[in-house]
Amino acid sequence: MTQDNQDPRIAELEAENRRLRRFLDEKGLPAEQRHQVRNTLAMLRAIIRRSAETADSVETYAAHLDGRLDAIARVLSALMRSVPEGVALHALIADELLAHLAREGDQVAISGPNLRLRPGAAEIIALAIHELTVNALEHGALMVPHGRIAVTWSVVPPAAGGAFTFVWTETGLENLPPEPSHRGFGTEVLERSLRYELKAETDLAYTPDGLRCTITLPLPAQIKLVEDDE
Repeated sequence: MTQDNQDPRIAELEAENRRLRRFLDEKGLPAEQRHQVRNTLAMLRAIIRRSAETADSVETYAAHLDGRLDAIARVLSALMRSVPEGVALHALIADELLAHLAREGDQVAISGPNLRLRPGAAEIIALAIHELTVNALEHGALMVPHGRIAVTWSVVPPAAGGAFTFVWTETGLENLPPEPSHRGFGTEVLERSLRYELKAETDLAYTPDGLRCTITLPLPAQIKLVEDDE
C-alpha cells in the first residue's frame, strides 16, 4: 500500500492502543495481568503495522487485518474461559480451521498429546495457525476439494530436555511451484515472530503436491502437557 493509504488507519489504531495502555496503568491491575495485556497490545500493534507494510492494496490490508484480529480475539476468549489452565492446543487448531469452514474429519485430521497453552504462547501460536490456514485457503489444500491437511505434534517432557514439535502437512495439490515468490506477513510470523517469542525454528518445505511446515521449540512454561483430560 502507499504511505497515504496506510497512515490514517494505523495512526488511529495506535492512538487507541496508547489510550488502552494508559487506562490499564490507571486501573492498577495486578502486575502479571498488566504485563499480559501490554504484551497483547504490543502484538496487535505489530500486526497492524506489518499487515499494512506487506499488503498490496487497501482491500487486501483490510481483509487480512480483520482475519488476524479475529484470530487473536478467538484465542483471548478461549483463554478467558480456561483460566488458569490455558487453552487446549487441539481446540485452538480446530476452532481456527472451523472459522474458515474447514471441519475436522473432512479435509482435516488433528492429533497429538493433550497440551494446554497459556498467554504468550497461545497468542503467537494461534496467529501462526491462522496464517497457515489462510495460506491453505488462498494457495493450498483448502482451495481444492481433494486437498487434505494433517496437523500433528509431539512433546519431549521437561525431565528429558523439554521440546515441542508441531507439523502441518498439506497434500492433494498438483504442480505447485517449489517455493512462492512472495514472502509476506504469514512467512514472517512463521520464521521470525515464533523465533523471537518462543525460540522456535521453522522449516517450510514446498513440494509439487503441497506444503510441510515443521515448528520446533524448547518447551516453555506457557505450554503444559496434561496427562489426563481435565
